[in-house]
Amino acid sequence: MSDGSETPRDDGVGVEEMKVRRVAGTGVPVRGDDIDTDQIIPARFLKTTTWEGMDQYAFYDARRDDDGNLNDHPFNEYKGANVLVVNDNFGCGSSREHAPRALARWGVEAIVGESFAEIFADNCKSLGIPAATTDAETVAELQNFVEANPDAGVELDVVDETVTYDGKTVDVEINEAMRGALVQGIWDTVALLRSNMDAIDETAADLPYVDSR
Repeated sequence: MSDGSETPRDDGVGVEEMKVRRVAGTGVPVRGDDIDTDQIIPARFLKTTTWEGMDQYAFYDARRDDDGNLNDHPFNEYKGANVLVVNDNFGCGSSREHAPRALARWGVEAIVGESFAEIFADNCKSLGIPAATTDAETVAELQNFVEANPDAGVELDVVDETVTYDGKTVDVEINEAMRGALVQGIWDTVALLRSNMDAIDETAADLPYVDSR
């Protein structure tokens, strides 16, 4: 589970409760380069007006065989996991917020991979989901470990930029803007505004072009 945050955060709690400094739990490996947002959540599910129930759409097509039956996709086999381990250029394609939203609703609280599409990573930051990168060999070793030990613990330390598993710790990288926002608890701008409403009202009252009635 994450330390200091739930994902996604939408209840307007204060900055202190929003801080994401570590995420600990179990892993779910999804192998393959260039997994795009349409694979993460097919376009036909983008019509929803709320985020509720979006977990069922995560990797919807990839999780089913030609007859529509659930297959052995990791999102069918690793239920309850919260640290997603992926490969290169994850989240490429169209810039849909629904992709990380679906992953978050499924239970993903952190992602470790070789690289991420820039907009996808930024959308993850806005949901309080750290997206850490490391080299292909380290990712492969972590994926192999998770597959062999699905119940074993995996911990991402956002502050120190490390991943700990199987009694060892490896270095990862987290974009400095993302890392700063997560550690400081300022990744959710809506919640940040809600927690400072008194200051906002005071500032607005002094603006000549704002009608306070």
